[in-house]
Amino acid sequence: MYKFRDATKRVIYVGKAKSLRSRLNSYFADLSGLHPRTRQMVTTAASVEWTVVATEVEALQLEYNWIKEFDPRFNVRYRDDKSYPMLAVTLTEEFPRLHVYRGARKKGVRYFGPYAHAWAIRETLDLLLRVFPARTCSAGVFRRHGQIGRPCLLGYIDKCSAPCVGRVSADEHREIVEDFCDFLAGKTDVMIKRLENEMAAASEELEFERAARLRDDLGALRRAMEKQAVVLGDGTDADVVAFAHDDLEAAVQVFHVRGGRVRGQRGWVIDKAEEMDVPALVDHFLTQFYGDEADLDARDDVDAGPVVPREVLVPELPADADAVAEWLTGLRGSRVQLRVPQRGDKKALAETVQRNAGEAFTQHKLRRAGDLTARSAALTELQEFLALDTAPLRIECIDISHIQGSDVVASLVVFEDGLARKSEYRRFALREAAEEGDVASIAEVVRRRFSRYLKETAEGAAEDSAKPGLDPETGRPKKFAYPPNLLVVDGAGPQATAAADVLAELGITDISVIGLAKRLEEVWLPADPDPVILPRTSEGLYLLQRLRDEAHRFAITYHREKRSKRLQASELDSVPGLGQARRTALIKHFGSVKRLKQARIEEIEAVPGFGRRTAEAVVAALAGESGASNGTQAGE
Repeated sequence: MYKFRDATKRVIYVGKAKSLRSRLNSYFADLSGLHPRTRQMVTTAASVEWTVVATEVEALQLEYNWIKEFDPRFNVRYRDDKSYPMLAVTLTEEFPRLHVYRGARKKGVRYFGPYAHAWAIRETLDLLLRVFPARTCSAGVFRRHGQIGRPCLLGYIDKCSAPCVGRVSADEHREIVEDFCDFLAGKTDVMIKRLENEMAAASEELEFERAARLRDDLGALRRAMEKQAVVLGDGTDADVVAFAHDDLEAAVQVFHVRGGRVRGQRGWVIDKAEEMDVPALVDHFLTQFYGDEADLDARDDVDAGPVVPREVLVPELPADADAVAEWLTGLRGSRVQLRVPQRGDKKALAETVQRNAGEAFTQHKLRRAGDLTARSAALTELQEFLALDTAPLRIECIDISHIQGSDVVASLVVFEDGLARKSEYRRFALREAAEEGDVASIAEVVRRRFSRYLKETAEGAAEDSAKPGLDPETGRPKKFAYPPNLLVVDGAGPQATAAADVLAELGITDISVIGLAKRLEEVWLPADPDPVILPRTSEGLYLLQRLRDEAHRFAITYHREKRSKRLQASELDSVPGLGQARRTALIKHFGSVKRLKQARIEEIEAVPGFGRRTAEAVVAALAGESGASNGTQAGE
């Protein structure tokens, strides 16, 4: 175990390692090769201390205790991005109360949840109060109605047993509350069976009103049970964990399954302290989450159940999985399984949790992107860090996509005022520089894009139009009429220099150029030997990342489309006399080779450029190819 301290002796990072020498060597390497957060931590640290422990389990416990004690600024902390509501039962009071609660757990209070929304608790509680008419009012309301000798509205409509006015004794009310807790704890079958027996007995004794009331109670219980979907049929108690992450942040989702039903859900979005893959994220999360939960668990009623479930299902096992499982076993007091689900219902549930994590991560980024203040701060930061004359209100980004030099394409995406302007997106099929690498490809795209810009600018000046950026015939913006304030290319120094050289050749001097390298999120200026490092929490860096990721997505989409069409068109190579243009026309008309194979001769003949003889040749060639394929399968 080791601690980094800053110049004021404050602990800024806590970690564990089997080989301290190897771990420190990884930190004190070339700073340009470190994760931005790690680089900041290493340059802030003034000293390092270490403690030797006997086992990995002891290391896990000590790491958790140190993080809790020192709260190091560079350690990942899994704090809820919101306070999740829970259903609390105040068992220490003479007349226990049921209520919605947020905040730290208290001793003597039993909690159910957490729930995603407070309304979900209130809706469930409203159904169950019909069967378990326990007190839900505050202490002040309870005392006031006791003084006036008249129950509240819930007491009049039989959704409270009205202990405030003595309708039930303290023992009778506590029995109602205990039945309520048993039902929420999963003992639903026992409760349903008991009510069914009481209903049958009331019916036999001709107490039809009581039997009808019990029937309605059963219906309310079943509706409450339906709100907690059964996801695992074997009564599994498990927590299912999933992650979605990028280089700087990670989203975590946890589904709490008890008795085969999803009883609660939680989510976090955290900053990554250093480069961490999924196994490392799992390790950090399990240590902190269950350590915190064990500390918060101050309940003194043994029926509440342990905080750690029997199973913890994760997307990937951490490097020290056995030690983590042993540590969790110690917290629970009985064996805990830590594993990756491989098949069946558990794998399906894990995939659902993974989708939730991805959706939460996307929503987090969209909320941040949609914040006007954050966008303004991002543009201001870029102006400051890149020494621009003005804030880059229009930014364009270029990305190259290919597979081993084949089907090379490029994308150009546009952000204005920090938001995507999708109508301005452009894509390029590269020809001249396709075989010369990404640097030459970047140069070709820049040359084509800004040559068109100069041409359209010259045409606008010649037309002496009041609106030089608009097409005079259609009134719509010309494709390349507006220049960016900042041009971003996907890559490092060589790509940025190549783009700047092309602009200089074209005589364009008022557009700034940078390169954004994927691996370390470094910003490269043309011809500069060292990158510009933006703070990892910078809104400006976040905007550049979104721009680069959008350009990459757009390029990948075009590359896949182009490659798919080429592969489909290649099936028509066997048709004599059919050139590239007519092959492309066929694919475009029918959408795919599969549909083309189903077409009749008359339908193919209707395609422009095709006669009867050519259509027959296409049908014969595709039928022959299909027959040969089927014959091969039959022979096998």
